Amino acid sequence: MGGTEHLTVRREGATLVLTLNRPEAKNALSISMLVGLYDGWIEADEDDGVRSIVLTGAGGAFCAGMDLKALAGQGMAGEHLRDRLKADPDLHWKAMLRHHRPRKPVIAAVEGYCVAGGTEILQGTDIRVAGESATFGLFEVRRGLFPIGGSTVRLQRQIPRTHALEMLLTGRPYSAREAADIGLVGHVVPDGGALGKALEIAEQINACGPLAVEAVKASVYESAELTETDGLAAELKRGWPIFDTADAKEGARAFAEKRAPDYKRA
Repeated sequence: MGGTEHLTVRREGATLVLTLNRPEAKNALSISMLVGLYDGWIEADEDDGVRSIVLTGAGGAFCAGMDLKALAGQGMAGEHLRDRLKADPDLHWKAMLRHHRPRKPVIAAVEGYCVAGGTEILQGTDIRVAGESATFGLFEVRRGLFPIGGSTVRLQRQIPRTHALEMLLTGRPYSAREAADIGLVGHVVPDGGALGKALEIAEQINACGPLAVEAVKASVYESAELTETDGLAAELKRGWPIFDTADAKEGARAFAEKRAPDYKRA
């Protein structure tokens, strides 16, 4: 199991929990964190025992965005990993889920600050839970910068365009309740409860057929930009083979026998 000084990895049953672990900097992205994130996504993709991923942050914050000093190489932690960035110039975009989509569902558990790069990573996750005091926002324009982590493309596809443009153009903070109202997050829970709720959702996913879960996730994203006709054709192509899998047969047996399916055996 991987991990770095700024990214911890642990297993909770069939869930891989990735924790941004730089609380003294509100989990601002560093070289160590980006490398750890990328390795975590790959570990989840390659391990069939992992059926879901939870992404969270340590110390009451999710992520306050990019640490520009760290990426510029000004003596920050993680210098020993800089060769990983040189070897793969796209690694940081994969780590931030801009250029990589894990096969397994990713659930974000957000407490505290989830701003700038934090909100950009959030858009690469599939299901989102926030504590009541969480703060969201894309602050880049206030600093004369551009939210280049994918927000000008993704945000308008995930929430109504008028809300996306307001968030992008004002750079103002959004409360968890407001983020839920516009559809950026799906659940708002009492502070300190985001991780517990995310793990609860993960367990519900883990109890389902893993091949079906992966195929459903892939179909949703694949068909998002297709016409309805093309999307339905793509869905049939991806979904029909699932009916002939061991998972499907185990699911049918379990239903007939009125028991929980054992997909590990299937």
